[in-house]
Amino acid sequence: MISKKWLLNYHLMLLPGIVLLIIFSTIPLFGTVIAFQDFIPGIPIFEQTWVGLDNFTFMLQLPGSRQVFINTLVIASMKIVLGIIIPITFALLLHEIRARAFKRLVQTIVYLPHFMSWVILSGILIAMLSIDGIVNQITGFFHMEPIMFLASNHYFRHIIVWSDVLKEFGFSAVVYLAALAGINPSLYEAAEIDGASRFRKLWHVTIPGIMPTIVLLSTLSLGNILNAGFDQVFNLYNPLVYSSGDIIDTYVYRMGLVDQQYGLATSVGLMKSVIAIILIALSNKMADKFANYRIF
Repeated sequence: MISKKWLLNYHLMLLPGIVLLIIFSTIPLFGTVIAFQDFIPGIPIFEQTWVGLDNFTFMLQLPGSRQVFINTLVIASMKIVLGIIIPITFALLLHEIRARAFKRLVQTIVYLPHFMSWVILSGILIAMLSIDGIVNQITGFFHMEPIMFLASNHYFRHIIVWSDVLKEFGFSAVVYLAALAGINPSLYEAAEIDGASRFRKLWHVTIPGIMPTIVLLSTLSLGNILNAGFDQVFNLYNPLVYSSGDIIDTYVYRMGLVDQQYGLATSVGLMKSVIAIILIALSNKMADKFANYRIF
């Protein structure tokens, strides 16, 4: 039986985290009322002029806001799909390597970029992809015209997606490597006795063994469909690529903090949050159905 003293100590341990959660996550929720107001700084929040759903109506009428939602969905969807396929492929290939020292070296190298901030990585990318960067120098050696990669709507989304995948796939592969380590070795021995080739063991033993993990992570990633990566896009984009790279988070930043349209920016952020809650609930339902896993 659990003593009252132990329960008290347990709750005291949780108290700092709960206080931080209330301060930074719960109290700011009251600020969402700005989405229903014609907010003017300097006037108390509950003395502002209430405009109902006018900010939402105006937001939906802006052609720029529609493009922002499209950009967010496209970029986030590409990140989610490639962020699942590439780590799985990498984990499967790494799992087949028998030289443990080389295996650890490769895993460490691809794991490190996850710990670098986008401020650093964006600086490296900008230097590499600039008009006189190393990429254009290499293409110029083959007499090709220099390309302004970060000012081209044709290339920008691909740069955003692939740079994010290259940064995170090593870290994401850790989960799949852990799942691979949990497969019963006797299954491989039985397959080898039956004469299965390496590819057959991969197809009939390895992939089915990690399939619950794949399904679980795939369904849970649906909740991030509207998170296209503010840090990355903010550090790489510019006005020339707004039509292809501007996402909800950067749009809210510009509308709210730059253009000072606080009500409009809050309405965009609130709509994103509502859609995200629906998607999280849906992904939880799908995870329960396909992977027998529930968060709440």
